[in-house]
Amino acid sequence: MTDLEVGLRKAVRGDVRFDVTSRALVTMDASNYRRVPLGVVAPRDADDVAAVLEVCRAQGVPVVARGGGTSIAGQATGTGVVLDFTRHMNRLVSIDAEARTAVVQPGLVLDRLQGAAAPYGLRFGPDPSTHSRCTLGGMIGNNSCGSHSVAWGTTADSVRELDVVTGRGERLRLGQGWRGAPAGLRELVDGELERLRTGFPELPRRISGYALDALLPEKGADVARAFCGSEGTLGVVTEAVVGLVEAPRARALAVLGYPEEGAAAEAAAGLLPHRPLTVEGMAADLVRSAAGLPRGGAWLFVETGGESEDEARARAEAIVRAADVLDALVVTDPAGQRALWRIREDASGTATRMPDGSEAWPGWEDCAVPPARLGAYLRDFRGLLAEHGLRGTPYGHFGDGCIHVRIDFDLLTQAGVARFRRFSEELADLVVAHGGSLSGEHGDGQARAELLPRMYGADMVRLFERTKSVWDPDDLLNPGMLVRPAPLDANLRFAVLPRQPVDVAFGYPADGGDFSAAVRRCVGVAKCRTTSGSGAAVMCPSFRATGEEEHSTRGRARLLHEMLAGEAGGVVTDGWRSTEVRDALDLCLSCKGCRSDCPVGVDMATYKAEFLHHHYEGRRRPAAHYSMGWLPVWLRAVTRLRLAGIVNALSGVRPLASLARRLGGIAPERRIPRVATETFSRWWGRRPKGRRDTGETVVLWPDTFTEHLSPSVGRAAVRVLEAAGLRVVLPPTLRMAVRPVGDGSSKAAISLLSTRRSRVCCGLTYVSTGQLDRARTVLLRTLDLMAPVLETDAPVVVLEPSCAAALRTDLPELLHDDPRAARLAAKVLTFAEALERLAPDWTPPALDRPVTGQTHCHQHAVLGDAADRRLRQAALLSGELSGGCCGLAGNFGFEKGHFEVSAACAEEQLLPAVRQAPDGAVVLADGYSCRTQLEQLAGGRGRHLAEVLADALGEDEGDGRGDWADGGEGDSGRG
Repeated sequence: MTDLEVGLRKAVRGDVRFDVTSRALVTMDASNYRRVPLGVVAPRDADDVAAVLEVCRAQGVPVVARGGGTSIAGQATGTGVVLDFTRHMNRLVSIDAEARTAVVQPGLVLDRLQGAAAPYGLRFGPDPSTHSRCTLGGMIGNNSCGSHSVAWGTTADSVRELDVVTGRGERLRLGQGWRGAPAGLRELVDGELERLRTGFPELPRRISGYALDALLPEKGADVARAFCGSEGTLGVVTEAVVGLVEAPRARALAVLGYPEEGAAAEAAAGLLPHRPLTVEGMAADLVRSAAGLPRGGAWLFVETGGESEDEARARAEAIVRAADVLDALVVTDPAGQRALWRIREDASGTATRMPDGSEAWPGWEDCAVPPARLGAYLRDFRGLLAEHGLRGTPYGHFGDGCIHVRIDFDLLTQAGVARFRRFSEELADLVVAHGGSLSGEHGDGQARAELLPRMYGADMVRLFERTKSVWDPDDLLNPGMLVRPAPLDANLRFAVLPRQPVDVAFGYPADGGDFSAAVRRCVGVAKCRTTSGSGAAVMCPSFRATGEEEHSTRGRARLLHEMLAGEAGGVVTDGWRSTEVRDALDLCLSCKGCRSDCPVGVDMATYKAEFLHHHYEGRRRPAAHYSMGWLPVWLRAVTRLRLAGIVNALSGVRPLASLARRLGGIAPERRIPRVATETFSRWWGRRPKGRRDTGETVVLWPDTFTEHLSPSVGRAAVRVLEAAGLRVVLPPTLRMAVRPVGDGSSKAAISLLSTRRSRVCCGLTYVSTGQLDRARTVLLRTLDLMAPVLETDAPVVVLEPSCAAALRTDLPELLHDDPRAARLAAKVLTFAEALERLAPDWTPPALDRPVTGQTHCHQHAVLGDAADRRLRQAALLSGELSGGCCGLAGNFGFEKGHFEVSAACAEEQLLPAVRQAPDGAVVLADGYSCRTQLEQLAGGRGRHLAEVLADALGEDEGDGRGDWADGGEGDSGRG
């Protein structure tokens, strides 16, 4: 250990971490910048903060305070010691409803404060789009604002008092008035009154520089307010008293459609006299799907409040009438409003990709101009982009004149970085010409501080430097930010990444085959760090279970970034063999939730499989990779040798089961599932011949789980599909004959010409354990066997969501060089999709019962559940399924060392939903893992939707069995 680490461990009661993982996790925030710290300290209280500052001051080591790490300008990174307040100093100390104040610690996440204040009818006014993970300390440091600033202002407007520790260990209580201010600050202000009265532009979103004008006598010498937005350069906040506002009893959201962003920007200021709560703008380029939005190429999101829903709606409708719009809608339903707001909030992530998929970056994320000048500014801004050959789509707080934008800077080449600098300088001049502020929300940091003289002039910037010296004479706190800044084109996080594509197994089609580009997708907005799951969201269950950054999607992406950097300056220097990356990925459930929930589409499940493939190349793997990764092989062997009964009996003998778990790397808390004594294919082979020889043909995929572990699902699916008028066949055993049907239409009839057993497989278990060479072999064989199907119009119906997802995504991405992979992937339908598309006139039996359970995480992330929702509705199955992940996630929950996290994931949404379900509710769980988790943790039985519908059909009439049941067992597949 270094002297610094030794000194900190002696002085601090909190966590002191100088290991590779802890340092790698905080090298970046959500900006373009990267700085490698010496260590990370999670203080327990203000005494710890003072102790850290004392040790670091003695050794000349800088200190950076960090909250959620979502800063856009680089101010949450540092080369010395990073203070992480999210671990221990994260409490809501108290709420005084009568005074409308709350006492908070700096690591408290905003949503936790909002949740605690809501029962009193109160809320904290500012609410950035990162409200589910940003901290109050970070909001104070950046003077954050959010969408409701037109009504409730910035964080500085809500701060009443601050407890601060200075770089020299002084403990100050800041408020309005000079009491508690550091020595020399009043004298500095008294000597510069004229400059302070004339040197700051008047606009609602002036965040750049120090807010020294708040110290003017006519403004009450508000030291706490002036401290806000100082980006951790003046002192470290240890506690804050913040004001709360009365939340409207009801809200309505008017979404106004305009032809393009300029028209929306011109209209925004004119809506302010109606006293809206928000006036947010965005253009169509940032919307993944325009479903639910009114017609237009750009939109304003205008929220109104009232004592009742009718009052809120009336105010929203008045705004619609006053606005000159292309189209509009007004929504009062809270769920509908949340869905629309999610589109706006995700823009901070979706903006990082241009419509053609190319990368875009922050850096000029939040300039602000007077609202009335926004339209003119945007026209000039667009012109400047065109002059430099750059692209970007503005969005943000149109009512406050504050614009967010990600721009497709080339930050990988010397020429591109030079253009980034030239554009930044010219844009700064443009903002100033419009009377604006370089920062309107996220602070200056390293991104803009160098350009502050263009906004304020050299004399005011020197006054900022003198202010910094009064508070922090040793320049201990976050040096290089705001004053005496590092150049805006230094410390770019891309500089250490390899310039040539890394040799990888997956195709990464959305990233041009470049694994580095895939890892660069994570820009740090940290939606994966949401502290509580809600609604249908899945990402990131392991982080919510452990609270550790390394178990978030962002944390894992940071470690992969440092691994790719390697010897070029990365913290992780042993490449694919890294134990730090392996350990962080170990608790990734491969739920794929990030693929859909992450605004930039990070797919950590694929990255994990890629890493494990390289990490264990030529080396012995964990036992679980052989026992569960090769599960299809073992189950097929048990079936062929007719050992299911014996295996089930032996697994019930405690010593033998314990031995099997130990040898197989299986968690001792787990029960070994029972193997079906009759597989689905064997049942299929003995079905009596029926009369279903017509109708649309569907190929039913016999996945491992349906085939060997829950054949009742397959039997039920056959009954329902045939009842809907469909002709069900299994994958061909050798080849197919295709003939016209009736009028010569494109519908294909498929006939069995051989009884040789088929071995189709989606490769899921091999992919999830990173055995990608084996997965490729299995999938290539599957494509060969499925070749006849690929020549027909017959869709492939997959009952197990994880297998369907593997065929839809892993197959074409792993076999990206084989065009057959994409053709098979395009044929895959879920059970509900098959019924909806192929039997649209069929009416399911009416069950008239409530449902509970969980949407499978892979269905949420890859397949979508819209068809399932409509099918449930048609069957009169009422209620919503929970989101999240069951926690079993295939092999994950069975692996030794994972049980505790697995159970914690289940306890987040699935198990509470089942416990709270009304009497008579149907527990739906289409995934075998979900059903197993329910059985083993709750003692309940979940059912596939096909089983529920099949039961409601009544007695089995045995009216159909498919074309090729003749010929024996028909063991035609494995997962």
